[in-house]
Amino acid sequence: MNLVRRFALLAVAAAGFAATPSFAQTKVDFILNWVPGGDHVPYYYAKKMGWYKDAGIDLNIEPGKGSAVAVQKVGAGANPIGLADMPNALTLRGKGADTVGVFNVYANSPQGLYWLKSSGIKSVKDLAGKKIGNPAGDGARTIWPALAKANGMDPASVTWVNIDANAKLAALKSKSIDATTSFYNIHHIFQRELGDDMGFVAWKDAGLNTYGNTIIVNGDYLKKNKATVAAFVKVTQKAFAACVATPAPCVQALIDANGALQLDNEATNWKLVQVLMRDKYSEGVALGILDDARMAADYDIVKTYLGLEQPFDVKIAYTNEFLDRSIKMPK
Repeated sequence: MNLVRRFALLAVAAAGFAATPSFAQTKVDFILNWVPGGDHVPYYYAKKMGWYKDAGIDLNIEPGKGSAVAVQKVGAGANPIGLADMPNALTLRGKGADTVGVFNVYANSPQGLYWLKSSGIKSVKDLAGKKIGNPAGDGARTIWPALAKANGMDPASVTWVNIDANAKLAALKSKSIDATTSFYNIHHIFQRELGDDMGFVAWKDAGLNTYGNTIIVNGDYLKKNKATVAAFVKVTQKAFAACVATPAPCVQALIDANGALQLDNEATNWKLVQVLMRDKYSEGVALGILDDARMAADYDIVKTYLGLEQPFDVKIAYTNEFLDRSIKMPK
């Protein structure tokens, strides 16, 4: 073999080796609770930085249509991993949804009720006989009976009106609905649009502070793909800590992936999310931890107010085994 031909063959071989990844990538379709926003910046940041890829995960972030839908899809195995609020996860597990919580994002309930002060509404009790508007798949509808009963109301005393998430403010202003629900991380938008006429109460201040958004995994998938789940949680926990410490590049990663979003708005969104993430367990034990006593209390709330078709041991509905205890929410 002549020297030129030999070098040519070596070059082809080297190119082929360079194009081959050092390890296989596992495709993961991660479904969000809703459309991408400031509360999702750590996932987009970690993906942009290549952290999921470095951990062997080819991550596809799929927009969601409400927590209830996310739980249904993960529970059925259509998506291996998703994001949903814990009351919905517990309620639907009682109906057969095979889900396991592996990383808590909202240590406090993000849910809030909004209305116009000029309507005369002053509290949750004043919503009796009124119309509440939100999307059909929104998690607030599932957990509403618990809030109603905690305030001495008949859950059926309100009428739910199906409206798109982006139509909430317009419907409220036009008075086609009397109230709506929304997560606290977009509280600033309601303040801007409604001004001094904004009425508001956080569910956590109205007698119901359950765990909020939590990363859930299909139970069967977890058994068969424990290493992938462990890698996903490790990267995600690292990303959340990094984005609390240095928000700007994280928010920019979200904007880069979702061009229609506004940088200032999503930066404020992410700042409010950090309020929801903070409690004594995320600060003192581990970022993302699900406390045993709180989970037991959440289970009791769901069982008492919502009912469980099939009661279960709440400890099978979550695990903290994949968390790095050295990573905590900065105080």
